[in-house]
Amino acid sequence: MLAAMPPTTSPTPVNGDGAPVRDRADACPGALRLHPADDGRLARLRLPAGILTYRQALLLATVAERLGDGHLDITSRGNIQLRGLGESCGAELADLLHGAGLLPSEAHERVRNIVASPLAGLDGTVQRPGADVQVWARRLDELLCASAAATALSGRFLFALDDGRGDMAGLGADVMLLAQRAQGRQDARGVRGTQDARGAQGADTAVLCIGTNRPERTASGPLFTAFQVAAADAPKAALIAAETFLTVATATGPGAWRVRELPSGHGLGEAVAAGLVEAGIAAGPTSPPPDLPEAGPPPPGPVTAGDGTTALSVYAPLGRLTAGQWRLLTTVGGSGELRVTPWRGVIVPGLDPAGADASLDRLRAAGLITTAAAPSYGVSACTGRPGCAKALTDVRSDAEAATRAAATGAVPDTPATGAVPDTTGTDAVPGARPVHWSGCARRCGRPAGGPGGGHVDVVATADDSYEISLRGRLLTTTTAGPELAAAVATARTTTVTR
Repeated sequence: MLAAMPPTTSPTPVNGDGAPVRDRADACPGALRLHPADDGRLARLRLPAGILTYRQALLLATVAERLGDGHLDITSRGNIQLRGLGESCGAELADLLHGAGLLPSEAHERVRNIVASPLAGLDGTVQRPGADVQVWARRLDELLCASAAATALSGRFLFALDDGRGDMAGLGADVMLLAQRAQGRQDARGVRGTQDARGAQGADTAVLCIGTNRPERTASGPLFTAFQVAAADAPKAALIAAETFLTVATATGPGAWRVRELPSGHGLGEAVAAGLVEAGIAAGPTSPPPDLPEAGPPPPGPVTAGDGTTALSVYAPLGRLTAGQWRLLTTVGGSGELRVTPWRGVIVPGLDPAGADASLDRLRAAGLITTAAAPSYGVSACTGRPGCAKALTDVRSDAEAATRAAATGAVPDTPATGAVPDTTGTDAVPGARPVHWSGCARRCGRPAGGPGGGHVDVVATADDSYEISLRGRLLTTTTAGPELAAAVATARTTTVTR
């Protein structure tokens, strides 16, 4: 059995009101604000809803080869990172991104953090124009880029647009829009809708959820502020919530970059309600949906769409693709767009079903993850050494070695089940939990949660030493090698008593 130990992470310092204390500005990298790293400069390109046209995707592959190290990293928010950039390439990079339509506003390029259900409209769900999260994403992006106030948002502030399946619920968004069907109507999953904010029948609505990343919980579930608004008003309501957060954060003291960082009694809910009224948006306060499903990431493989086409869901090993692999995604057919997901995957929609299996085989042969049975499925890692100066080890090599060991049977196929004491329920694990490898305690790129009890944390602490944690509880400490691979495999199939 795995021994439970106290967590070892250190929270951000706070003042007497519980607000964070920071002595620096947000340094989150962007496409124009390049971050210095040991392997060169790093650029992070925001992709609202993860959408890229084939033309844009091909341009990014060319940029990675011409200016960077030839790879594209997918982040835990469905954005793209380019590494190994030269110190003097910023102007050329900006020109190329402008030409591809990927920089609609330089002033807003770091705040366009919008994730959306990547399978929306592709797996039998019924979408109407008023409640289509892809339409919401485009409109919200337009509103963000037109808002002078929004430029003050942190590069970490997150919007999530959920089509009703609950896949965005675990991502810890600051502002989330949850689509709801009209009363009496139901989608392909049998989820029925409700009345709209005005009590009218037959209209799709949205639940505006503010602070789904706050830690407070009640006996009935997470505690956050929610309003019901008409679907047509949803993007504007989300922007108002973000702008109001900035006002409240300034009033409560500098340092809060996310809603969860506001001190107790901040009054954000009341301020948002007033802002919606002032904007002419009818909004009824509502309780957070008690039965909100928490859908997992799209599994790798083919997805049958409602229009008779097939979408392919694939994943990047350790979240990284070569420029060649990236280009291959644009050659398998499809509708001409890619959807990059917050789980370091890519959806290729619009394929002819007759050729979908052959296309999937091509992607598998090129090294992409195309099946949930792949040993590397669910495994992610930060950059580690030699790219990051703060990393304590070459964490990606250790992650790859542990994954190979699991694949070749060097560790037990069915590790012994352990238990992690906690007090609030039990999670059964239907398969291997996702695992994230970090080169230091900052845990860069760590997933924001997930179904089945979250992910396993594997964190380097010294030369060849790692801590393995689950739900913030330290399970064990071990060194790199067979013991580490076995401990990670065991943690990934541990039943959590919480």
